[in-house]
Amino acid sequence: TFEKLLIANRGEIACRVIKTCKKMGIKTVAIHSDVDANAVHVKMADEAVCVGPAPTSKSYLNMDAIMEVIRKTRAQAVSLNVSICCSFLSSLSLQASEGVTFIGPDTHAIQAMGDKIESKLLAKNAKVNTIPGFDGVVKDADEAVRIAREIGYPVMIKASAGGGGKGMRIAWDDEETREGFRFSSQEAASSFGDDRLLIEKFIDNPRHIEIQVLADKHGNALWLNERECSIQRRNQKVVEEAPSTFLDPETRRAMGEQAVALAKAVKYSSAGTVEFLVDSSKNFYFLEMNTRLQVEHPVTECITGLDLVQEMIRVAKGYPLRHKQADIPINGWAVECRVYAEDPYKSFGLPSIGKLSQYQEPLHVPSVRVDSGIQQGSDISIYYDPMISKLITYGSNRAEALKRMEEALDNYVIRGVAHNISLLREVIVHPRFVQGDISTKFLPEVYPDGFKGHKLTDLERRQLLATAASLYVAEQLRSQQFLGTPRIPIAKSKRSSWELSVHLGDGIYPVAVSKDGSSFSVEVDGMKLNVTSEWNLASPLLSVTIDGTQRTIQRISRNASGETSIQFLGTVYKLQILTKVAAELSKYMPEKAAEDTSSILRSPMPGTVVAVSVKPGDMVSEGQEICVIEAMKMQNSMIAAKTGKVSHLRSLKTICNLSNRIEFK
Repeated sequence: TFEKLLIANRGEIACRVIKTCKKMGIKTVAIHSDVDANAVHVKMADEAVCVGPAPTSKSYLNMDAIMEVIRKTRAQAVSLNVSICCSFLSSLSLQASEGVTFIGPDTHAIQAMGDKIESKLLAKNAKVNTIPGFDGVVKDADEAVRIAREIGYPVMIKASAGGGGKGMRIAWDDEETREGFRFSSQEAASSFGDDRLLIEKFIDNPRHIEIQVLADKHGNALWLNERECSIQRRNQKVVEEAPSTFLDPETRRAMGEQAVALAKAVKYSSAGTVEFLVDSSKNFYFLEMNTRLQVEHPVTECITGLDLVQEMIRVAKGYPLRHKQADIPINGWAVECRVYAEDPYKSFGLPSIGKLSQYQEPLHVPSVRVDSGIQQGSDISIYYDPMISKLITYGSNRAEALKRMEEALDNYVIRGVAHNISLLREVIVHPRFVQGDISTKFLPEVYPDGFKGHKLTDLERRQLLATAASLYVAEQLRSQQFLGTPRIPIAKSKRSSWELSVHLGDGIYPVAVSKDGSSFSVEVDGMKLNVTSEWNLASPLLSVTIDGTQRTIQRISRNASGETSIQFLGTVYKLQILTKVAAELSKYMPEKAAEDTSSILRSPMPGTVVAVSVKPGDMVSEGQEICVIEAMKMQNSMIAAKTGKVSHLRSLKTICNLSNRIEFK
């Protein structure tokens, strides 16, 4: 093995590599930007060195600084950032004489597979099924339109050096092609330092299924089964599982053999992923090969029992693979949910920033794994991917894995930033997903008007109302106690029933609560429900049993006016709980008028202003682009919602926040 390994990465993947290195007895060196000085991966490593300011181009992709750290710390091996620059690999190859080994494939394989144009040509030569399209570099928007017309709409425009859904746009007409070319090339240059684009036919409504491969330097290569990655938003994966419900053994073998053929064609030696699009007839087409450890690799580890990081280190050291193809099993089922600091109610997830004021992973749930690079107190910033963690559950079958995922999501405590727990939970319990009826268009098909959260059934609504009312009464009773003793022992309260008014959504519901020991009998809609709990009001998680049905809830917030927010079935619901008298008097309280925002364009997320297309006094029409905001490496076009004249550009600085706005007359 190696004595010391430098990890040129951050977040959960850096922590993942450090864990295996500790198991193997390898010392680790972490690099970090100045804003990541207190990051978890920095604390976990044996040594840590700052390589620059927050932007990745000046820190985690600062090749000169990283090479200096390698020399300074005398690291024998290096594990690189997922956004690998070929020039970095060239620099690294110069260090071979000094004994530095790269944990991954050689430069030729990374260059060949990292370039989508070259990789597609190599795949064709290796007799791998490929998507019809233009095999060269698209020069400009006019050429993009011409090529798109020749291929036939819809088309996919994507960065040649891209990955992770960045630098990708679907175009259905000439106008979208021009716009897609502009944004894709800008995102590609920003994320990968390479603005070259290619265009290919967009396969509508496919599945996204990938094959994990593992190869050594002795000509051996294996395929480690597939991962189903069809649940996506903005071409980025959200939920993954292994194996796929869709593949039969013959298709699985054919895809695996083609993936291995491609790996051998480029003399690949490490863990890698060959991604395919699969249509409804099980025809599959090569999409790209990722020459790195994928975010979703844990589900493969769960069903095969392999530690892929350890296998990568062994291969880099020159050892042959320890396994044959016949040794690779499919044991059980694994599901991974990507937990993001995003608001799922905005385009299935616009980035959210802030400090994690409270954070508790659901590791007490059986067969749960959490790969994360954050902790309570960590900052989610605009500079990096908004991923909080990868939540993985395992079971002997799919139903068991999904049930554990449902429980894990309910028990995951995240405060301080918006997150996508509600969306993840709704996906895994949706009948279509449970049946395996999915595609890359699952989210827009199931939620055509956008994600709105869980829609309560009448029974669930009654359960929520009964739980909220019981929680309110339990808190009222606690407020009468001081260190377990009544505040005024002489005047003991004998009250045992409460009449409440609960406001939920558009409805106001009368609720009657009576206490019976540690339980509450609650009457809602003329029906009585029994609510039982330990009522530990200091805990962020509360296990409640309602007529024999167990629910795990979280009270997110409350205030003195009776307003409270409760996370129930994954979704946060806002309620107002008042006594009957207070509810009668509340109608006399004036309501605060909502701000008229019809003439304001406000940034929906924090980010960087990369372009402003207007100035005060300009006339703009509805739908016209006003500015472009880049957030977490994705560019978003802000358009005018109405026709008018620009009156002000307020606080429009390089770094914008939610208060930045443009006003129209």
